[in-house]
Amino acid sequence: MTKRKIAVVTDSTAYIPPEQSEEHQIPVIPLWLIWDGERYRDGVDIEPPTFYRRLENAETMPTTSQPSTGEFIEFFKSVSETADAIICVFISSKLSGTVANAQAAKEQLPDIPIRIVDSLSTSMGQGFAALAAARAAEEGKSLEEVVHVAERVRDRTHVLFAVDTLEYLHKGGRIGGAQRLLGTALNIKPLLHLEEGRIDALTKVRTKKRAIERMLDIVEERLNGDRIAEAAVLDVASPEDGDRVAREVGKRFGLDQICRTKVSPVIGAHVGPGTVGICFYTEPVEPAL
Repeated sequence: MTKRKIAVVTDSTAYIPPEQSEEHQIPVIPLWLIWDGERYRDGVDIEPPTFYRRLENAETMPTTSQPSTGEFIEFFKSVSETADAIICVFISSKLSGTVANAQAAKEQLPDIPIRIVDSLSTSMGQGFAALAAARAAEEGKSLEEVVHVAERVRDRTHVLFAVDTLEYLHKGGRIGGAQRLLGTALNIKPLLHLEEGRIDALTKVRTKKRAIERMLDIVEERLNGDRIAEAAVLDVASPEDGDRVAREVGKRFGLDQICRTKVSPVIGAHVGPGTVGICFYTEPVEPAL
């Protein structure tokens, strides 16, 4: 088998559609879900519908964990069999220890050129950076150029999401700056975003419909004269809401293609069922000639 010059890899929280992962040959290392003493590989051992049905009536909450350093060593060795160098685009270091363990593994593999990009994001906010890097690698760009492409997309990416409740983020310890919304009225729907790799609060509204409307308003504000290069709409066991948001995004921003993706248990365990969000990155509008 002919080796590729550069392989781009990511983890299971990127939610890149399987057909795109296969097309661009992006290996994925799963994070872990731990529940009642059992360990499940994210996106491999437990399907989202089964997970969310169980979560609704669970007496104990699941926890999550990053791959171990040893798992990363084996993963990198396997990928290096078909590639000369590896570029990793992983979940935000402010949300997970994934980057730290990958870095520890890298230090034990000095003969394999490995570059690690902290996406400062998750879901398709992370996935878009990985896809852009993979396309750049396919175009024959150098290791540094591919890293630059991933970082450029990362730095222009926004992730916004509305949750039904802050309960899951609070119990999972990932609530970040949204802590200040705790204790508000039960019928308040928090609107959150990722800011410098951490979850933070944007605002709160009284209905989910209004939360979605406000989320789209904020998307428009953030464009600031630029345009959406690519967008994804995600949902946690709420496909009707996700489909509705995707239609609104397409209509409002003139997008013919919007990636629709579900959220796997590792992130779903923290944000909870009913969550709906949008990930997008921007690019400047070319001036008219």
